[in-house]
Amino acid sequence: MPSKKKDKTSVRAQGAPSFKNNILPLFRQVDINHMRPMGVLLSDYTYMSTPANAQNVYSYLTGDSQPQMPIGGPYWTPAQLQLFNSWMTTGYQP
Repeated sequence: MPSKKKDKTSVRAQGAPSFKNNILPLFRQVDINHMRPMGVLLSDYTYMSTPANAQNVYSYLTGDSQPQMPIGGPYWTPAQLQLFNSWMTTGYQP
């Protein structure tokens, strides 16, 4: 009987969220425009795929850093935060 155990590496690569398809759509245009003058380039893959930048953005989205973003809400749901975290932990796929 064949094993139904899946190779975690291939599942992880196949199911990894991408910046273009999964992360960028989470940011509203107003947030992108608001953060750009502060040097936070939410719509720029090169900027966002730098681990320190992504972690900094994530910290503000979760409220671990204050003020929680986006200022005044609507705050990201646990599912949205998990998706962003998964994007980071699976290698910042474009």
